[in-house]
Amino acid sequence: MNQVRSMEDHSIKFDPGSTDLLLHACCGPCAEWPVRQLRQEGKRLLIWYYNPNIQPLAENRRRLDNLQRLTHMLDLPCLAEPGCEPETWLNWADPAESRCRMCYRRRLNAAAVKARELGIPAFSTTLLVSPWQDHAALREIGGQAALAAGVDFIYRDFRDGYKQGQAMAKEDGLYRQRYCGCLPSLAESSYCEKIKRDLEALSAQSSESGNDHI
Repeated sequence: MNQVRSMEDHSIKFDPGSTDLLLHACCGPCAEWPVRQLRQEGKRLLIWYYNPNIQPLAENRRRLDNLQRLTHMLDLPCLAEPGCEPETWLNWADPAESRCRMCYRRRLNAAAVKARELGIPAFSTTLLVSPWQDHAALREIGGQAALAAGVDFIYRDFRDGYKQGQAMAKEDGLYRQRYCGCLPSLAESSYCEKIKRDLEALSAQSSESGNDHI
């Protein structure tokens, strides 16, 4: 596994005892709408980044950086456990479970366990804002993860705010990706070759600045 860093507490301290919801976040643009909606409802949030499906390493770093830009702008605490595991997603061939369901399971199970460890009673995910994600699967797997960890999974259909959230991300100057995250999804993107060129340039910049492994 290519590890970016261990665990990162981004600028804003938080008190687990006064936090209502751990919100798993895949990226800044997908967080824009759910975060604002949940805060309007009075939810006290901890944003949590855990996405080993986001590959390669340069892309994982870029999405985390942009999520942290957003949480800094919104004065929200953000914990990150970034890691990049391309081999798991490239080699997945379980006839009993699709790659996408495995991806949901890995991240939602981890979110449920993290919520329990931190003493936060519930968790949710910004994946619920995307019109391209399988909401039935997310609801099922999130519920199973919650039951196993002894916390609550908060299901919300945020899809009606997807376009507005993307517009907010554009206004905030956030990077908006053009593939889901794993290398198989990159290969399926119509922007594949351009994305690869951009990532090669980004990796080269990181190498020159000495930031390959932070």
